[in-house]
Amino acid sequence: MGRHRVFRVFWWATNALLALVLVGTLFTGIWEHSVRQYLKGFSDAIIPEDSSPLQKAEAILSWMSYGPPRREAPDTSALSAHDPTDTLNYRQLLEVCGSATNAFLNLSRSSGLEARRLLLLSPDRTAKHVVAEVHLNGRWVIVDATYRAFMKDAQGRLLTRADLQDPRLFQEAVTQIPGYVTVFSYERVAHIRVGALPVLGPFLRRVLDAVMPGWDEALDWSLLLERRSFAYFFLSVWALLFFLLLRILLAWLADHRLRIPRLRLRSSLTRATATFFSTPEIK
Repeated sequence: MGRHRVFRVFWWATNALLALVLVGTLFTGIWEHSVRQYLKGFSDAIIPEDSSPLQKAEAILSWMSYGPPRREAPDTSALSAHDPTDTLNYRQLLEVCGSATNAFLNLSRSSGLEARRLLLLSPDRTAKHVVAEVHLNGRWVIVDATYRAFMKDAQGRLLTRADLQDPRLFQEAVTQIPGYVTVFSYERVAHIRVGALPVLGPFLRRVLDAVMPGWDEALDWSLLLERRSFAYFFLSVWALLFFLLLRILLAWLADHRLRIPRLRLRSSLTRATATFFSTPEIK
């Protein structure tokens, strides 16, 4: 081992990081499970059990409009738009499009609805507004959680983003919503704004568009962006897989290339388990 000091340092560092990431994965998994249980209880309290998908979405919007008084945070910088316990309980967050949409999406998913976020972009691809798309009767219809409203035409038909690209239908929809800011439009939309990432953002979007056309539609990015506990759990799982594969690779190098002894975790655990459960000899 003296001839392979660098490998030994790398080996023990990988094992230490693997153990750390394993603990982090367990912690974030428990955190995400507790958030899901909280949301399930919350949605069960405001949505009748036998509701149809449309009635579920309407019940969530009704709670957002007419629910009990919400807390007032003296310092909103201490709140998180990606933590359901904040977005569902503080008035300030329920009045902002991003966090209001997050609250709607979290409750929608907990009640069994298929829903996702949608960004309305300006010509320079900055986000002007955030709404939700809900899958109802085979169509992704638009819900504006900020205004607690479905987008509907004059006949009451629920509209999709493709419908709202028609100026006539857009005008019919917004005239039914008091105080709606008509500068919002549906010509440019995205589910995730990669361009907002510093330095690499615009380049990364061009690469993804070239390599994986339709990647923005193919994957549902909403949960990663709207729930902090899930994002940390997702990253922890991928880190765990990375360090596990790295450890397997290093173990193979030690056994078949470098020919040096190493800690064999499975053998050590087997011996420790056998020792723990064996009956000690009395001399």
